[in-house]
Amino acid sequence: MGHSHVPGPCPEPLIEALNLCVARDQTILKDIQWRVLPHERWVILGANGSGKTSLISSLAGHLPPTRGEVRVLGEAYGRSDWRNLRKRIGLVSPYIAERIHPNITSLELVLTGRAATIDLYHRPKPGERKEAGVLLQTMGCRHLEGRLWSTLSQGEQKRVLIARALMARYDVLFLDEPCTSLDPVAREDFLTRVARIVKAPNGPAVVLVTHHLEEIVPEFTHMLILKKGSVLAAGTIRELLVDSALSEAFGTRVRVERFSSGQYRLRIVSSQKDPGTRGHI
Repeated sequence: MGHSHVPGPCPEPLIEALNLCVARDQTILKDIQWRVLPHERWVILGANGSGKTSLISSLAGHLPPTRGEVRVLGEAYGRSDWRNLRKRIGLVSPYIAERIHPNITSLELVLTGRAATIDLYHRPKPGERKEAGVLLQTMGCRHLEGRLWSTLSQGEQKRVLIARALMARYDVLFLDEPCTSLDPVAREDFLTRVARIVKAPNGPAVVLVTHHLEEIVPEFTHMLILKKGSVLAAGTIRELLVDSALSEAFGTRVRVERFSSGQYRLRIVSSQKDPGTRGHI
């Protein structure tokens, strides 16, 4: 006699947005419903102005909800001390980069990750300095440890910020369009290092924000598509990286090309404004 299968309990979401609305002068995010479960690796995709950065900023506690609820790592915004929670949430974005003192060294900046601060307020222990150096080595920039932030290229800055995020031992790492302004070689190198973090067994849950399909390395599993501040679709990458979904997301006919490497490219088939336009997104 066979035994009936009883499903186990659903794992607790790492990230959850419940009817999330954010409004300032106008509505920025509207009725966002989204959850990230352990072992899922998500990409947030959408055209410029779709609300990608606003959603990440809200989840990281920098943009409070107008209505609805944000939960990260089991803690609810407004009912938990978000200052402590931020020590478990990594954010690599222009928001952070713009607030860094120009005369802090790369090593010092990585060390700030442990306390989730922008400046170094404590005297690092020798073990912490060693760990920060190893993380810079992991990101291929150990040689930058004595260099000032203001003298680093954008690609170097982003690698140092990733090392800072890893120093904090974050449970969740948000990468907000991290490849912006990188040249093709720097972008490829950066994405290779991100892929290693994504597939590390004990690494953080990584959420990548982008509008470039070329940046979606095969290690990502799921995708959230935003349009005009609302969820257009959410599901696996295989389900959603299709012509119809992305044509709707970008407001023009596009074709998704998939390569044997597991990477993707988006080709514009036609533009509503100019039917003869062809190119890549």
